[in-house]
Amino acid sequence: MATEVTATASPQRGSAFLRIAIALQTLTIFLQSVSAGLLLTSSYGETLHSAGARVMYGASMLYVLAAVLAWKPGGGSPRPVRHASGFLVLASVQVALGIAHVPAVHLPLGVLMFGLSVLALARR
Repeated sequence: MATEVTATASPQRGSAFLRIAIALQTLTIFLQSVSAGLLLTSSYGETLHSAGARVMYGASMLYVLAAVLAWKPGGGSPRPVRHASGFLVLASVQVALGIAHVPAVHLPLGVLMFGLSVLALARR
């Protein structure tokens, strides 16, 4: 009698990818705070902060992708997908506020995003 075995993605591998994506996002947000300081003190700070914003936004999209990949194959809770999607919305608002030069909201939102990202990393 033959038994068919289907290959599924390992839950640990999806979880590891999710953890890496959150860590990358946290790192990029931290580096944005460094480049914000350079923005105030050097001529090349604006270029670094602008490039970092694109990288941070890409890291937020990677977080959504990792959350979906960790959720879908294993049939786990969709909560990480909701968190990642909410974070992508915050990142979108953050980028829009930065482009509009609204530092009164842009800076506190950046601090909030860093805190939430560290919290998400600690929970993984």
